[in-house]
Amino acid sequence: MLIYLYDLKCPVHEYNRLKRKFYYHLNKNGYNQYFWKTKSVLVAPDEMERALDGFFKSFEKSVIVYKIRANSIEEVE
Repeated sequence: MLIYLYDLKCPVHEYNRLKRKFYYHLNKNGYNQYFWKTKSVLVAPDEMERALDGFFKSFEKSVIVYKIRANSIEEVE
């Protein structure tokens, strides 16, 4: 299982344009099904690594992204 944590980075006057473009392409490619708890975290199966890496690579100047490999996720009570 892969966990992607990301944040959009750009000047304030360009933020809304970048946000619309980023989420448009995320939804268009069907990656929005991997949202987990918040829109800045994606949890995806290992098979999606190449596709998601390519997607984030296309936004590399505008998005900070971290990729984590995990076996399980547990909620702490």
